[in-house]
Parts: sequence; structure tokens; C-alpha cells
Amino acid sequence: MFTLILNGVFGVLVAVVFWATGASKWGWSILWGGLAFIAGQVLCSYLLQRRMKLSMAIVQGVMTEGQKRLQQKVNGWQIRPPGSLKQAQLEIERDQKRIVEQALAMSAKLERFNRWVLLMNRQIATLRIQLFWSVKDFKKVDELLPSALFLDPMMASIKIARMYMLNAETADIEKFFRKQVIKLRYGQGAVLYSLLAWIYLQRKDADAANKLLLEASKKMEHNVIKANREHLANNRLNQFSNLGLGDEWYALHLEMPKVKTQRQSPFAKRHF
Repeated sequence: MFTLILNGVFGVLVAVVFWATGASKWGWSILWGGLAFIAGQVLCSYLLQRRMKLSMAIVQGVMTEGQKRLQQKVNGWQIRPPGSLKQAQLEIERDQKRIVEQALAMSAKLERFNRWVLLMNRQIATLRIQLFWSVKDFKKVDELLPSALFLDPMMASIKIARMYMLNAETADIEKFFRKQVIKLRYGQGAVLYSLLAWIYLQRKDADAANKLLLEASKKMEHNVIKANREHLANNRLNQFSNLGLGDEWYALHLEMPKVKTQRQSPFAKRHF
């Protein structure tokens, strides 16, 4: 890391200057050199993090603006349905891919921080995983997952969802899950618990799903967790649903949202 090297040299120079000029004894000179190193690190970290966050915000801005345009298009289709829902879906997928390509191109500018910011390459990999995941480019996701940082429940959920898609052993999924829930504070991780419960049900283990949601209910107040736990406790397995999680759930690509279009009224005002 260039910052460590530069500030290390700076600290040594400060110590040598203080000792050589007689400003302080050798022991105190080493202390001043150490403090100079720490101060240099703090300042560099602050400046680099600020620039990095600005660059990250630009990438996120590309995605946000693109998603806003897509949502406007979908909203328009609900009022005036497209001629073919299949063609409309393909158009959305093309637009989504175009947005992601723009964001990925912007993310390349983050690479200049690799030698300056600790774990920057892993932060970039984590960002790119989310972009590739949004367009279902699972090959790229698989390439980057070993370098990812799992700092929030959604990233951990992406990893677990991918493990499920690849038919990973339940024990391996549970092991990764347990490593992630340790990091959660009270009230966090509804999507993570709901995902594993859903996987248990897909693998015909309702008892494990019920126990997991009982554990989750002790850590958070969440309507989806509560409702699904009641369904499982009363053997209403077919009523289990994570759709109440909304975009968080749909983003995992395990279930697709039902598209509802609003037909235009035959009595709507016509323009001649």
C-alpha cells in the first residue's frame, strides 16, 4: 500500500530530523515519528475515502437514474399496456443491461484507488457483483464472489442464493449463514432469515424452517417473519411467502414478481 510506505518514510524522516537537530532524545524522536506516521495515515485515509465515496456515488447515481427511467416506463405500460408482454420484458432487460454496462464502465475509474485504499479491490468486486447480479450474469458473479466483502445482509443473501442455485449442500449454506448472522444487530437480517427458511422449505425441511423463524422472531419485529412463522407453526406450508419483502426478495432472482397491467377503459376519453 502506497500510503503505508509514504507515511512510513515520513515518520522515519520526522524521527531522524528531531534526533539529528537535537530537538529531542532518540526515544522521544521515535515517538514523534510514530505520531507523524499516524497523523499522515489519518489524513490520507480521510482524503482518499472522500474521493472514493464521490466516485462510488457517481456509479450509484448512474444506476439510480437508470432505474428511475425504467420504472417510469413500466408505470406507463400499466396505464397503456404494451402490445406484447414478452417483448416488453425483453426491452426492459436490454435497458437494464445498458444501464449496468454504463455503471461498470464508471466503476473502472475506481481502480486508481487500488494501491492507496485498503481492500479497495474487494470493495470494487463487491460493487460489480451487485451490478452483474442485477442482470443475471452469474458467470461474472461466480468469478468475483471469492473477492467479495459481505458487510450487509443483502450481499450475504446474494451469496446464499447463488449457493442454492448451484445446489450447494445445506450444511455449507448454514455454515456461511451462521458466519453472517453474528454480525447482525437487533432488527437486521429479515431477508437473510427469510431466504434460508425458504430454502429449507424447497428442500422439504419444514421443521428447520420453523426453528429458524422462531430464532429470527427473537431478534426482530418483522411482519413477514411473523406471518411465515405462524403459517409454519400451523402447518400452512403453502401459505409461506417472502413476497412481502418486496424488491429485496425479487432482487435475489428466486421468484419473479407478477406483472399486472391496467387495461385502458373503453370509456376513456378519445382524441380525434
